[in-house]
Amino acid sequence: MLTIYSVPISLYCAKLRIVLRHKKLEWNEQPPPGGYGSDEYKTIVASGNLPALVDGSLLIADSEAIAEYLEEKYPVPAMLPVESGHRAKVRELSRFHDTRLEPEIRKLFGNLSPEKRDPQLNLTQAIEINTRLLQLSEISKNSPSELSLAHCGYPITFAWLDLLIPLLPLKIKWPKTILNWRKEIEAFPAVAKELSDYCPKIEAWLITPRH
Repeated sequence: MLTIYSVPISLYCAKLRIVLRHKKLEWNEQPPPGGYGSDEYKTIVASGNLPALVDGSLLIADSEAIAEYLEEKYPVPAMLPVESGHRAKVRELSRFHDTRLEPEIRKLFGNLSPEKRDPQLNLTQAIEINTRLLQLSEISKNSPSELSLAHCGYPITFAWLDLLIPLLPLKIKWPKTILNWRKEIEAFPAVAKELSDYCPKIEAWLITPRH
């Protein structure tokens, strides 16, 4: 059985679970020994990254690399198109999430404490996020109608954004095309199941007092 090292609120662990659920794979999920970032965990995963996959003697510690490995080893149902150009576009869409959209939202985590909150950071990041959403509305055009590797991070990141908007607060303008695209993605059973399990965890984490 596959083993996954993860922590409950990790966005990238949730992204990976959507792949696992969609492919109907069985896995054993464990917290990183010694805790995230611990020396003990780094004796297993040198980078300390989460999630990490153990499959027999194989260890992979990057959500995108794990997803592509699972796609190659368990190709049904397919989460990458057959044609090489279409596969490249799916990878482009997936990388946009990991390198352009999600990092802009992550920058707001330092503003979660009311005592340390910087209103200017909220304004700056709202502008950046709105820009990324507009870019996404173009990049996501003609994305596969079936659930693909590119889709898996977006519903998780959108869930974080839903909670951060009233909390900080943020002025976010959702393009209509993105709202429709989001609804389509969230209708896939693997996505719906992950969101139902994951959202209560991040809601609880966000209301935890910070100093």
